[in-house]
Amino acid sequence: MIAAAGSVLLIILLAIGLPVAFAMAVAGAAGLWFVGGFDILMGIIKTTTISSIASYELITIPMFILMAEFIIISKIADELFDATAVWVGRTPGGLGVATVLAGAFFGAISGSSTASAATLSSTSIPAMMRQGYSLRFAGGIVATTGTLAMLIPPSIALILYGIIADVSIGRLLIAGIVPGILVALALTLVIFVTALLRPSQVPPGKAYPIGLKLRMLKVTGPMLALFAMVTGVLYFGVATPTEAAALGAFGAFVLSVLYRRLTVDGLIKALSSTARISCMIGLIIIGAHIFGYFFTLTQATRSITDWIIGLNATPYMVLLILLIIYVILGCFLDQVAILILTVPVVLPIVVGIGFDPVWFGVVVVMTAEIGMITPPMGMNVFVVSRYTGRPVHEIFAGVLPFLGAVLALIVMFAVWPEIILWLPSQMMN
Repeated sequence: MIAAAGSVLLIILLAIGLPVAFAMAVAGAAGLWFVGGFDILMGIIKTTTISSIASYELITIPMFILMAEFIIISKIADELFDATAVWVGRTPGGLGVATVLAGAFFGAISGSSTASAATLSSTSIPAMMRQGYSLRFAGGIVATTGTLAMLIPPSIALILYGIIADVSIGRLLIAGIVPGILVALALTLVIFVTALLRPSQVPPGKAYPIGLKLRMLKVTGPMLALFAMVTGVLYFGVATPTEAAALGAFGAFVLSVLYRRLTVDGLIKALSSTARISCMIGLIIIGAHIFGYFFTLTQATRSITDWIIGLNATPYMVLLILLIIYVILGCFLDQVAILILTVPVVLPIVVGIGFDPVWFGVVVVMTAEIGMITPPMGMNVFVVSRYTGRPVHEIFAGVLPFLGAVLALIVMFAVWPEIILWLPSQMMN
């Protein structure tokens, strides 16, 4: 009952607009005071603020964020769409496909879903509109493509999952590559089919000369090299994820210098933005740990575990229930908060019924990310709506066919987990 009251308080605080980190901290602190008194509350607060963010692996997150900031400064991200549009322009729905490919490239250096959606909104949507795409469909492409950033390494969500679940971060990042590619292919397939069935929404593509295509490799080449370097050192066991992140940040810094686009103001902006985002994530981690301690003291975690086990359901039925819960949570909570709050509770159940923790991490991140494109929150949809000036419901409608494709892939990954696990199983230790 006390745990339920704390959860209700958390929902109320979120509903009135209190930031996620503070909402969890306040709800958790109130619950701790009620359950254990002032002394226990202060003892946990004194230790949690340090212990929850003292992990060496957490350095990976600001390093990857800094890498993305340097890439944005170099303006390679702005040119990615033009480069991919030249290479796939003549295919059915060429600009839509170029948006998906550019989103995959940008996701490979940002790790942020909303940042990817914002960048693509400002570059690809105007181009698609000029060529005659319906705004609803173009917005749906951009909003859904933004979710690739949470799968393709570097993925902040997968890094956090690895820290919480005590699972190899390197294996998790490599495990996200194949699903990320398959999601991109699925989105591309939806665009192809729509171009064939509804040409009024998706006009024919435009052909470009081979000379221009070769010149555009100057844009994509450095990006591919940076991605290959970061993932390569992980795959071959040359560096730890933290070292790979630092190497990626340094490589992005070198690119911004070589392109002569790094200024003193740009450097300050990159560092301050990295610090701000990292502090935000750190606050969410602290708030979630305070709320998590409250849940532990009320033994709500054990009660939930016993209830699920007591259902006597098959492993896949339990998995289905959990994934539905994650979809619902993704509509209201930040992905970072979802992982920190739920993984300690859910992972023992999942491992106990025979599922691999690396596979589950990828599936959970995919499922929680669906909340970025579904009502009522749908952060990516709101980002696209703001950039286009169109009603939110119109963008939500454009997302629907792509949402169906992503859900179908989640089902496929659940039935054939080896699709996710094959690549990390080939890694060199």
